[in-house]
Amino acid sequence: MAAYHRPNDLQQALTLLAAGHLTVAAGCTDLFPATQAKALPGDTLDITAIPALRGITQDAAGHRIGAATTWADILRADLPPAFDGLKLAAAEVGSPQIQSTGTLAGNLCTASPAGDGAPCLLTLNASVEIRSANATRVLPLQDFLQGPRQTALRPGEMLTGLLIPPATGQGHFLKLGARKYLVISIAMVATRLTVEAGHITEAAIAVGSCSPTATRIRSLESALIGQSISSITVPPNLVAPHLAPIDDIRADKAYRITAAVELIRRSLATYAKTKVAA
Repeated sequence: MAAYHRPNDLQQALTLLAAGHLTVAAGCTDLFPATQAKALPGDTLDITAIPALRGITQDAAGHRIGAATTWADILRADLPPAFDGLKLAAAEVGSPQIQSTGTLAGNLCTASPAGDGAPCLLTLNASVEIRSANATRVLPLQDFLQGPRQTALRPGEMLTGLLIPPATGQGHFLKLGARKYLVISIAMVATRLTVEAGHITEAAIAVGSCSPTATRIRSLESALIGQSISSITVPPNLVAPHLAPIDDIRADKAYRITAAVELIRRSLATYAKTKVAA
């Protein structure tokens, strides 16, 4: 008979994880749709009762988002403008019920190319905190996400938090799907700009749903530095080489690339209409 564990202490959870194969569960908004059974198969480790894994804290090193922090927690949090893209993504993740139970860390561990959290966190230069019973390690998010449904987690390890260094500027997020909500994206874009005296001094651009993992568009970021906020240009040849989309039922490769370029243009156009924080 399958075992169900719900500890309230992080070290106890890590000890259980080290002792045998367990499925780590939080909101279960991805785990349950992935099974045809009435219950999750195998033994389960429910981490939702561990206070150390829930919430957002800040210190001189930046922000830390606990692994059991929900999308609704992010929406309610008092975060700087650089996190605006993450909040916009949180508002579009499923329904309010999904936002109240689904977790940002769970979204990353699922490692879907269409996961809404990854592009936003890439623009924030996020890293992941990974713990086992005996060790802790930190990886840049781009190294943690290794492909569709593939992460850098090893047996006995659990993602315990997201680490985000101090970030300037303002964030934004847009995605394209067959309808507004409750949809898997055709393409999505997260941006973060820092502007001084009307000109871009820092740019972070990431695209999701157009490659095996969400991807920073480094050549475009470099080209944006020094541009006037009122006359931004987005050459497609600075975007397309970074992307490797697939053909599927939602869209073909060419359309996804065209959509990604247009979403970047639309996202960047919003900064001319708002006061971008330095």
